[in-house]
Amino acid sequence: MSKFLIMISGFIKYKDLLYELVIRDIKIRYRRSVLGLLWTLLNPILMMTVLTIVFSQLFKFEIENFPIYFFAGNIVFTFMTEATTNSLYSIVGNASLIKKVYVPKYLFPVSKVLSSLVNLFFAYIAMMAVMAVTGVSYGSAMLLTPLLIVYLVMFTTGLGLILATVMVFFRDTAHLYSVVTLAWMYLTPIFYPGSLLGEKMGWILTVNPMYHYITYLRTLVLQNQVPGIEANITCFLIGFVFFIVGLYTFYKKQDKFILYV
Repeated sequence: MSKFLIMISGFIKYKDLLYELVIRDIKIRYRRSVLGLLWTLLNPILMMTVLTIVFSQLFKFEIENFPIYFFAGNIVFTFMTEATTNSLYSIVGNASLIKKVYVPKYLFPVSKVLSSLVNLFFAYIAMMAVMAVTGVSYGSAMLLTPLLIVYLVMFTTGLGLILATVMVFFRDTAHLYSVVTLAWMYLTPIFYPGSLLGEKMGWILTVNPMYHYITYLRTLVLQNQVPGIEANITCFLIGFVFFIVGLYTFYKKQDKFILYV
């Protein structure tokens, strides 16, 4: 609890620095890009278009409202992979700054999550635009999307803190994680129905955190229903456990970062 309170006080004290780090990340990402932030709207739409043509026609999956089904899964998974991958490099990539001045080191991975959250916001707007085009109605249940974001941010922040810590001591983590995220994507029903995995592989969905978060958003968007207590408890516990483990791991090892970055 004390570590959590220290982190919260650090956010308050260094909120301006955190803001500048987030803005810097966004500017660097779209530097020399003609369309800039517009890509956060166009990219998921283009991906949705291609995969809708391929999977809804070629394989003829019986998924109602496939474009939004894919969109909901893709924006959630993309946020997770983008936030955690950027967090992974956050300490190593800021080694020169860490060596010169004192800055709470957790601000770096957290800033990566927050900058990715900006992209998620625009991707969500793009999904709403596609919903209007495809005739999927907006439901009141979508107002609970911020609750899902809270669960998701806890999870990605915790995982990001873990990855940032491991990366300092084991640089091959970056290569391994790229393989993990690729396998993770294919084992998550983003563009195919979960039933495709069958009963023998159904356990993969149970232990897959992203399946629960994606299903939560699809329930809000496609079914206009509020996920049940079990779904909320599951999503919260996954996020909370990862956040606490990530925070503990990061704080336990952060004093040694200076020796390895």
